[in-house]
Amino acid sequence: MFLGIPKRALIIVAILAGVGLIYVMGTDKRPSEGATGGGSSGCRVTVTADVLNVRAAPDPRAEIVGKFNQNAETAAQVDVQNGFRKIADNKWAKAEFLKPVNGATC
Repeated sequence: MFLGIPKRALIIVAILAGVGLIYVMGTDKRPSEGATGGGSSGCRVTVTADVLNVRAAPDPRAEIVGKFNQNAETAAQVDVQNGFRKIADNKWAKAEFLKPVNGATC
Protein backbone atom coordinates (compact mmCIF):
# COMPACT_ATOMS: atom_id res chain seq x y z
CA MET A 1 0.00 0.00 0.00
CA PHE A 2 1.09 3.53 -0.78
CA LEU A 3 -0.81 6.39 0.85
CA GLY A 4 -3.53 3.93 1.72
CA ILE A 5 -4.03 2.82 -1.91
CA PRO A 6 -3.41 -0.82 -2.81
CA LYS A 7 -0.40 -1.40 -5.08
CA ARG A 8 -2.53 -3.18 -7.71
CA ALA A 9 -4.83 -0.14 -8.03
CA LEU A 10 -1.85 2.18 -8.47
CA ILE A 11 -0.43 -0.02 -11.24
CA ILE A 12 -3.76 -0.09 -13.09
CA VAL A 13 -4.15 3.69 -12.83
CA ALA A 14 -0.57 4.20 -14.07
CA ILE A 15 -1.14 1.93 -17.08
CA LEU A 16 -4.39 3.67 -17.99
CA ALA A 17 -2.76 7.08 -17.65
CA GLY A 18 0.12 5.96 -19.89
CA VAL A 19 -2.20 4.60 -22.57
CA GLY A 20 -4.26 7.80 -22.44
CA LEU A 21 -1.14 9.94 -22.77
CA ILE A 22 0.10 7.94 -25.75
CA TYR A 23 -3.31 8.26 -27.42
CA VAL A 24 -3.52 12.02 -26.87
CA MET A 25 0.05 12.62 -28.06
CA GLY A 26 -0.52 10.61 -31.24
CA THR A 27 -3.84 12.08 -32.38
CA ASP A 28 -2.36 15.07 -34.21
CA LYS A 29 0.44 13.18 -35.94
CA ARG A 30 0.37 13.13 -39.71
CA PRO A 31 2.69 10.90 -41.72
CA SER A 32 5.56 12.78 -43.27
CA GLU A 33 6.25 12.66 -47.00
CA GLY A 34 7.40 9.18 -47.94
CA ALA A 35 6.38 7.63 -44.61
CA THR A 36 5.59 3.95 -44.30
CA GLY A 37 1.92 3.34 -44.90
CA GLY A 38 1.75 5.10 -48.22
CA GLY A 39 -0.96 7.64 -47.48
CA SER A 40 1.32 10.68 -47.77
CA SER A 41 1.20 10.50 -51.57
CA GLY A 42 -2.56 11.07 -51.61
CA CYS A 43 -3.08 7.63 -53.11
CA ARG A 44 -6.09 5.74 -51.70
CA VAL A 45 -7.51 2.65 -53.32
CA THR A 46 -10.53 0.36 -53.04
CA VAL A 47 -10.26 -3.41 -53.43
CA THR A 48 -12.30 -4.85 -56.31
CA ALA A 49 -11.46 -8.55 -55.82
CA ASP A 50 -13.48 -10.78 -53.47
CA VAL A 51 -10.31 -11.34 -51.41
CA LEU A 52 -6.99 -9.75 -52.32
CA ASN A 53 -3.70 -11.19 -51.08
CA VAL A 54 -1.07 -8.76 -49.85
CA ARG A 55 2.42 -10.05 -50.55
CA ALA A 56 5.88 -9.33 -49.13
CA ALA A 57 7.26 -8.45 -52.57
CA PRO A 58 5.92 -7.57 -56.05
CA ASP A 59 5.96 -11.22 -57.11
CA PRO A 60 3.02 -13.66 -57.37
CA ARG A 61 5.15 -16.28 -55.54
CA ALA A 62 6.09 -13.98 -52.64
CA GLU A 63 4.88 -14.75 -49.14
CA ILE A 64 1.31 -13.67 -48.33
CA VAL A 65 1.50 -11.20 -45.43
CA GLY A 66 -2.15 -10.10 -45.30
CA LYS A 67 -5.47 -10.00 -47.09
CA PHE A 68 -8.08 -7.40 -48.01
CA ASN A 69 -11.78 -8.10 -48.48
CA GLN A 70 -13.77 -6.61 -51.36
CA ASN A 71 -14.57 -2.87 -51.01
CA ALA A 72 -11.86 -2.37 -48.37
CA GLU A 73 -10.19 1.03 -48.70
CA THR A 74 -6.55 1.62 -47.88
CA ALA A 75 -3.71 4.06 -48.38
CA ALA A 76 -1.26 3.06 -51.08
CA GLN A 77 1.78 4.40 -52.84
CA VAL A 78 2.18 5.34 -56.49
CA ASP A 79 4.90 2.69 -56.96
CA VAL A 80 3.81 -0.14 -59.28
CA GLN A 81 6.23 -2.96 -60.14
CA ASN A 82 5.56 -6.19 -62.00
CA GLY A 83 1.82 -5.47 -61.86
CA PHE A 84 1.79 -4.94 -58.07
CA ARG A 85 1.05 -1.67 -56.24
CA LYS A 86 3.06 -0.92 -53.12
CA ILE A 87 0.80 -0.56 -50.08
CA ALA A 88 3.58 -0.09 -47.50
CA ASP A 89 7.08 -1.39 -46.82
CA ASN A 90 7.11 -5.09 -47.72
CA LYS A 91 3.39 -5.01 -48.63
CA TRP A 92 2.32 -5.31 -52.26
CA ALA A 93 -1.05 -6.13 -53.87
CA LYS A 94 -2.01 -6.87 -57.48
CA ALA A 95 -2.70 -3.46 -59.06
CA GLU A 96 -5.48 -4.72 -61.34
CA PHE A 97 -7.65 -5.30 -58.24
CA LEU A 98 -7.01 -1.86 -56.70
CA LYS A 99 -9.14 1.01 -57.97
CA PRO A 100 -8.14 4.56 -56.97
CA VAL A 101 -10.87 6.36 -55.01
CA ASN A 102 -12.30 9.58 -56.44
CA GLY A 103 -9.81 12.41 -56.08
CA ALA A 104 -6.87 10.12 -55.32
CA THR A 105 -3.52 10.92 -56.91
CA CYS A 106 -2.38 7.42 -57.87
